[in-house]
Amino acid sequence: MSKRNILVVDDEPDIRELVKEILEDEGFEVAAAQNAATAKKLVESFKPDLILLDIWMPDIDGITLLKEWKEENSIDASIIMMSGHGNVETAVEATRHGAYDFIEKPLSIAKLLLTIKHALETTALQQENLHLQHSTFNKLEPIGKSKTINNLRNQFNRVAKHDAPVLIFGESGTDKEIYARYLHSISHRAAGPFVTLSVSTLSKEHAEAELFGLESNNQHKEGYLDRAVGGSLYIKDVAELTPDMQAQLHNALETKRFSPVGNPDSKGLDTRIIAATRHKLEELVKNGQFRDDLFYQLNILPITIPALNEHYEDIPAILDYYVNYFIENEGLPYRRFSVAAQNRLRGYSWPGNVRELKNLVQRFLILGNEEVIDVDEVDSGLGYLHEKQTTENQTGFNFDLPLREAREKFEKAYLEYQLKKTDGSVSKVANAIGVERTHLYRKLKTLGIDLK
Repeated sequence: MSKRNILVVDDEPDIRELVKEILEDEGFEVAAAQNAATAKKLVESFKPDLILLDIWMPDIDGITLLKEWKEENSIDASIIMMSGHGNVETAVEATRHGAYDFIEKPLSIAKLLLTIKHALETTALQQENLHLQHSTFNKLEPIGKSKTINNLRNQFNRVAKHDAPVLIFGESGTDKEIYARYLHSISHRAAGPFVTLSVSTLSKEHAEAELFGLESNNQHKEGYLDRAVGGSLYIKDVAELTPDMQAQLHNALETKRFSPVGNPDSKGLDTRIIAATRHKLEELVKNGQFRDDLFYQLNILPITIPALNEHYEDIPAILDYYVNYFIENEGLPYRRFSVAAQNRLRGYSWPGNVRELKNLVQRFLILGNEEVIDVDEVDSGLGYLHEKQTTENQTGFNFDLPLREAREKFEKAYLEYQLKKTDGSVSKVANAIGVERTHLYRKLKTLGIDLK
């Protein structure tokens, strides 16, 4: 048996010490209590996985203590009742109030150990099932019953039957990764790994090795493609791949093979590529910022995730989903939205899409006290968002953006201002801001700033 904590509660010192010694010999950590008051303190400090609880004790009887623990939901431990004066009625009452089992004194050591073994196995299985429920919470199909979401769901179901690359487009905050996970979960690769590659995390010096792996000088390092064998590789923000990495990814998709850095021998590509972007790649292709051949490979099966304001009728269902999500995953208290509050949220523009809605739900659950979230509370929350958005409009900046995206927006606004200030002279701007002119030309091209 694995080492677990067991609390023995019995007013008879001989039985208490005998059981303690036997269980310690079996490899358990054991604490003992002679009455209910001591047992309550040990439950808090010792954190038992299982409790052996005598029914007849001088202060509080075992059935009363069992009912108290179960009604307060203060322990997760299995409880096995013990009694030397038991009968069928007592055993039935004990199990009715949540005891795992009931054993009679004098104790049969073999029966005691077998009952403990089964109780701990049952508890472990329940915890594992609960963990699986939590871990699969985000693998549900797209939320909602609107025509927009039904069409999207049908599109994913059709695409899932094939193995070609998929390109997911969506505005910031549309939860593109959750949709990518959903696609993986309904495909024939569902049993394989789902690996996420965020392009912004690739190092400039070792990006190739990080994607394709490294085999040189007795070194072996798995790349993202190695870790995704048999499954799906989700490439987040694919538009940010460097030209060199775009070329290498194109070659891997074209030949369905790739070579680790330092090893000329190639491997077969057994991974489905799911790429995502908030950018319109067609425009980046026209501007020379993204390879057209890679775009055509990724764009075989394009899917566009709709903005939240395009299916506002699904907002009540999404609210319910995230209320349950935060209850299950963060232990936040249950609250529900009134009909008026839901209608007010249906009419909001949601510039931050589902991510903005999710954050708002979390805020309401944390800060609110009443069970019902009414329209006044929603107006207050939306007023905060409106004030925040007004500040962003005044400054031209959204402080909730990822660092790379925020830097890109600032650089573009900054350089456009400098060009306007110098009547479009790149040389003057380069001198004014202390940047080499060739580098500045590349930066302007990358940011999509037209010099005409």
